[in-house]
Amino acid sequence: MIHIDGSHGEAGGSIARVALALSTLTQQPFEITDIRKNRPQPGLKHQHLYCVKALGQLCNAKAEGAEIGSTYLKYIPGKIEGKAINIDIETAGSIPLFLQSVLLPSMFANKTVALNIIGGTDGKWAAPIDYFQEVFLPQVRKYADIDCRLIRRGYYPKGNGRVELKIRPKYRISDFNSFQEFRNYLKENAPKINLVEQGHLIQIKGISHSSADLQNANVAERQAKAAETALKKFNCPVNIRIEYNETLSTGSGITLWAIFSKNKDEIDMQNPIRLGGDAFGERGKKAEIVGSEAANSLINEMESKAPVDGHLADQILKFMALAGNSSIRTSSITDHAKTNIYTIEKFLGKTFEINEKENIISTIG
Repeated sequence: MIHIDGSHGEAGGSIARVALALSTLTQQPFEITDIRKNRPQPGLKHQHLYCVKALGQLCNAKAEGAEIGSTYLKYIPGKIEGKAINIDIETAGSIPLFLQSVLLPSMFANKTVALNIIGGTDGKWAAPIDYFQEVFLPQVRKYADIDCRLIRRGYYPKGNGRVELKIRPKYRISDFNSFQEFRNYLKENAPKINLVEQGHLIQIKGISHSSADLQNANVAERQAKAAETALKKFNCPVNIRIEYNETLSTGSGITLWAIFSKNKDEIDMQNPIRLGGDAFGERGKKAEIVGSEAANSLINEMESKAPVDGHLADQILKFMALAGNSSIRTSSITDHAKTNIYTIEKFLGKTFEINEKENIISTIG
């Protein structure tokens, strides 16, 4: 039984999410105490409970303490079995955050996993679904074929967004006698994540979206125009798609991503270089401010000269640890990333080296 301190580092919900993912994959049970200890509302939230619920379907896991507000969780995984899983988070709980627990073990299942998830797609304190699709997924498709479809957006507070994923594993843990044998095989044969140079800027793309009730006010267009104005200083094409959606709650947002390449004429699809920036609308907040915030967020990442933005660094550490021989240079090594490293190393042993002067994170071996 692995013991995890939920108050370690930034003490957020990611400790539980990362632990659930790696426990399921490595087949090592764990218990975690002081979950989200210093948050205004400590303990497990809806999204964490539905992670446990989905993993219960994926691997017949058993759990103790899986209740709203619980600061303790004990989790015992079973064998991963590919199947179709339907999950309704019931609130605007973030679908991308939910996937931080469920995606990793699904990618290495014995057969295809189909996920049909209802919840929040765009909201504060979590990566929007467009970032998940356009910045994160391109990095990990080297390990599994992943189709992700946004069926319906869901804004806070009612959510009701819907996302469908079909995950076809390339490497199956069931083909090996033990997790260690599986991990050794990945280290020898799987592609690595090596992103240390930003390269040449090719283009900037984006999606500016809003609920349909804001269409007469041209909210999505105004967000996009403000972003495009801020991004004019870069000598590259800027293409931001406009999108309106029928949703249960009023909302808007914009996600931008810059595409780079080591070579001017060819994009490396195996190690894509993409930086992201986003912002969300709120009542009383002008659409122009939303667009400018997203653009400035992206500009800060681009001007760092790093090929990995701070949010992506947090999310790909698990894959770096599994594949080994990987290095990334990021715009900033966040407390979030350090906390994720703490959790990963609980399951995989000493795995990372951090060079804070150069903002480089590397795996050991």
